[in-house]
Amino acid sequence: MSSAVSLPVCALCWSVSSGEDLYMTRALKLMSETPLIDGHNDLPWQLREQFNNQLNKVDLNTLETTHTNIPKIKTCRLGAQSILFPSFFPFWSAYVPCESQYKDAVRKTLEQIEVIHRMCQKYPKTFTFATSSQGQGTAFGHNETASLIGVEGGGHSIDSSLGTLRTLYHLGVRYLTLTHSCNTPWADNWLADTGSELPQHNGLSPSGKQLIVEMNRVGMLIDLSHVTVRVMHQVLDMSKAPVIFSHSSAFAVGPHKRNVPDEVLKRVNETGGIVMVNFYDDEVTFSHTATLANVADHFDHLRKVAGAGIVGFGGDYDGVERLPEGLEDVSKVPHLVAELLRRRWSDLEVKAALGNNLLRALKRAEEVRDRRSHPSHADTSP
Repeated sequence: MSSAVSLPVCALCWSVSSGEDLYMTRALKLMSETPLIDGHNDLPWQLREQFNNQLNKVDLNTLETTHTNIPKIKTCRLGAQSILFPSFFPFWSAYVPCESQYKDAVRKTLEQIEVIHRMCQKYPKTFTFATSSQGQGTAFGHNETASLIGVEGGGHSIDSSLGTLRTLYHLGVRYLTLTHSCNTPWADNWLADTGSELPQHNGLSPSGKQLIVEMNRVGMLIDLSHVTVRVMHQVLDMSKAPVIFSHSSAFAVGPHKRNVPDEVLKRVNETGGIVMVNFYDDEVTFSHTATLANVADHFDHLRKVAGAGIVGFGGDYDGVERLPEGLEDVSKVPHLVAELLRRRWSDLEVKAALGNNLLRALKRAEEVRDRRSHPSHADTSP
């Protein structure tokens, strides 16, 4: 996305008082030129849990029981001062729990996708539904929040049906997390690496490999958060398009099995993928407490091992119960950007992490889709 997009005057209100931190001023300027794309936000799940998806019972302008609402999306708090938060583009997560596998997972997934669509319809001046790398440019130019969809239910969200996968793509889903915290009929989940759960497939099953091919064909990003290390390597071996980790961090910094080991980070760099850093305390520090600086350590490690080209933001807001001090809700993210600048990240590196890396991966997936969309390549499996 070009930084030369003409913005409304209000979108340039990033200047702060003369006594304000210069790194924050610079962070907000960069964010006015390149929107933050957050790989994973669970606000739709909170709408289900707290309001049974009845949007008439909630106002996102006044909701205070979530990490995400419209004021927090639009406003950054700097001490006692409030200023405009430059563009924030989330992948809203259409999540359903493992307990729904082999039961009503597809129905619940469709309901979560539908509530995201209704959320955009209810707040059209704030949210613009987007399904492509180009669609985000339109929202950015109008100072709106581009809303994308990722499905976190893993294999149980499509009930082992490639037809359901294709239907989800038509409904706007642009990534699928292969597993959550349970094995699916085609892939082992991360708990198998902890020893607390037995692997069922030694990575990907034959149907799992078929799924990877079909996701490439339709243009859906493959999300490797929540899978075993063996699955990570198998998918990296197979996929023709870049993969993403929508909300995972660096294992070398936080030794949690949900995080990504260095040998995988290097392969993600080689294949044009992206690792979007998770803010969940347990995965940041492998303990119940963390700070903004601890999160920045993960960003630094990713850059050191594999380059700034693989780095992204995957906060997991409204999907976790504990968040680092200094990153308590979405309005605090500019403080993390300022911290990266304080650590001598260049403007180009920050813009890459903010959104350009994810846009590159999404555009590449679209190019692979377009090359493979000829009828001779089509998969007709049910």
